[in-house]
Amino acid sequence: MHFYIARIEGEYAYLRPENPCSMCEDLMVALALLPDGADVGSSLFYEAGEYQLL
Repeated sequence: MHFYIARIEGEYAYLRPENPCSMCEDLMVALALLPDGADVGSSLFYEAGEYQLL
């Protein structure tokens, strides 16, 4: 699944699906779980419990 980082607050990033539906909410994820270099606007791919920068 593809996400992008919508915002960062403290130690958490809020991920938004690249194809959001009207009922979707942002997913809150600890920054420690994201790859180095991830920042607001970064595009991510999530698979098998791991995030990768695109």
